[in-house]
Amino acid sequence: MNFTEIAENRQSCRRYDSARMVEKEKLDCILTSARLSPSACNGQPYLMTVCRGESAKAVAKAVQGMGMNKFASDAPVLIVISEKPYVASAALGAKLKKNDYRSIDIGIVAAYITAAATEVGLESCILGWLDDEKIRGVCSVDGTVRLVITLGYASCDDSPRVKKRKDIGELVKIIK
Repeated sequence: MNFTEIAENRQSCRRYDSARMVEKEKLDCILTSARLSPSACNGQPYLMTVCRGESAKAVAKAVQGMGMNKFASDAPVLIVISEKPYVASAALGAKLKKNDYRSIDIGIVAAYITAAATEVGLESCILGWLDDEKIRGVCSVDGTVRLVITLGYASCDDSPRVKKRKDIGELVKIIK
C-alpha cells in the first residue's frame, strides 16, 4: 500500500475481533515506524506504553467513562501515549514561541501508529476520552496521559465506511 491508499483505507475501528491477537511482528513494525516519527528538536517528548492482557482490560475500563468507547474492551492491544519532558531546545522554543510542541509531536506519533497499523492489516482508533489518573496507575507512568490508541483486527461485521471530509477547497489556500 502506498501512503494515499493507507489514508483512504484507514478508519477508526469500533468493532474488534477480541479472539484474534495481534502478532508480535506486526506490533514491532508499528512501534518501529512510530519511533521514526518527527518531533520538535528530535526530542520525542512522550512514552508509548503497550498494554495487552489484563493491563489492556484495565486501560479499556479507564476510557469508558460515561458510557464512551465500549468497543475498547475488545481491542487486544491498547497503546497509551503519555507526556515526557521536552528536551532543552524544544522547551525554550515552546516558551519563546508560545507553542505546545509536545501536543503536536504526540499527534504526529499517533498518526504514524495508525498509518503503520493500516499498512500491516490492523485497525485502530485514537481515544482522547480517558481517566488520566487511573491509566497512570495501571501503566505506572508519571506524565499526563494524552491519548490511548486501540489496535487489533476488525470484527467481520465492521465494514469500511464512506469518509466524510471537507472539500479540498475548504482546507487548502494557495498563495503566490
